[in-house]
Amino acid sequence: MQYVSTRDGRPRPERLEFEEILLRGLAPDGGLYVPVQWPSLTGAEWQALRGRPYAEVAATLAGRFLGAALPPSRLERIVAETYAGFDGERVAPLREFAPGLYLLELFHGPTLAFKDYALQLLGRLLDEVLGRRGGRVTIVGATSGDTGAAAIAAIRDRATADIFILYPEGRISEVQRRQMTTITAANVHALGIKGSFDDCQDLVKAMFADAPFRAGHNLSAVNSINWARIMAQTVYYATAALALGAPDRRVSFVVPTGNFGNVYAAHVARRMGLPLADLVIATNRNDIVARFLHDGVMTLGTVTPSLSPSMDIQVASNFERLFYELKGSDANAVAAAMAQFRKTGTMPATATEWREARRLFAAYSFDDDATLAEIARTWRAGGIVLDPHSAVGVAAARAHRSSNAKTPIVSLATAHPAKFPDAIERAIGVRPKLPPRLADLHERPERLVSLPNSVAAVEDYIRSHARPLREVAA
Repeated sequence: MQYVSTRDGRPRPERLEFEEILLRGLAPDGGLYVPVQWPSLTGAEWQALRGRPYAEVAATLAGRFLGAALPPSRLERIVAETYAGFDGERVAPLREFAPGLYLLELFHGPTLAFKDYALQLLGRLLDEVLGRRGGRVTIVGATSGDTGAAAIAAIRDRATADIFILYPEGRISEVQRRQMTTITAANVHALGIKGSFDDCQDLVKAMFADAPFRAGHNLSAVNSINWARIMAQTVYYATAALALGAPDRRVSFVVPTGNFGNVYAAHVARRMGLPLADLVIATNRNDIVARFLHDGVMTLGTVTPSLSPSMDIQVASNFERLFYELKGSDANAVAAAMAQFRKTGTMPATATEWREARRLFAAYSFDDDATLAEIARTWRAGGIVLDPHSAVGVAAARAHRSSNAKTPIVSLATAHPAKFPDAIERAIGVRPKLPPRLADLHERPERLVSLPNSVAAVEDYIRSHARPLREVAA
């Protein structure tokens, strides 16, 4: 199984095996890694996965992307260990909340967010590869809320990695911040940046583009730019669709998304042969992808803080992977388009590319008032409490239901409501409680680090706090 960068337009682009793209995360040219060829399952193979444990489905699908990177028996053990720590036997349970409308609960991992489903696996894969090589990496990442906590939970105390997570200071919930800043592991560093998530993401990309710094600290990424994240997230789409009758019955999904990674994982499952119906993007008022799908123009706007902060994004990095497909795998065209997007704030897309994107995805956006109204509506109807991101998804599911009443629609519940208690209390007058394992979160001491929106400042901090690469634990 080989991968190429979306921006490597050389006549003979560099082809890498899974281990290399796992460790690199982001390509040196700034592009994202994608498979040279899509693996696929037949209808009979999908049917054989019906009713199988989540970990078994995960090992089957991940094995198609790993190639010869791991023996199947070793991969199966790693995957089993990954999901053994999740709540409940089903790992990612489905719950019908209205006729034909389902919630896919993705908050049963260690940090109560869907990011756990990929990052817990990614952390173990990194440990496996680096342990075998006797190496170590310095992980840098940006978070709009949940990725940081999930990445830290996956990497904490591992001898093979130090992790530095950049988050927009004052623009994530207190629970999200505390899940990062209360971790005492010596290899964990949460850095508050004076700016937006897009600023944090730009700093990470700039560090990867700084070749001497990247090489000197052996930088790696665990954001959804890392292909292993996308690979692991395909699994819950498969288990949900199979539970509702796939491949003999098509199923639609609604995905609250900001960085496009989660909904792109659904697209990958579709490329693997899972017969999905509609893929619906649900966004808040920071709706750059929705605007593109509606009017064909992708233009940067100002990031506006909202009640669903993990979607407060204008630069949806993973859209580049889809754009590579829309461009017919023309990496030179992608590189030129991304350079123009960075320079002018507008992504050049043809009418043909726009129409194809509209064929593949639908989109809806909702502001804070609509989000609060949906939280209240779902609570009154069945006692289900939604976090603000999941509420945006449910609102989109209800809106899309009117156009396709026969196909079951699964809306992703991406975070536990207790991660956003202020918004929940504002909507329904009840303040949700954290699960027992996090009940004392607000009493734990924090390690708060505040840095300016400056590449030099962040690089200096990492130089001062990352362990030298030669200090590899035995």
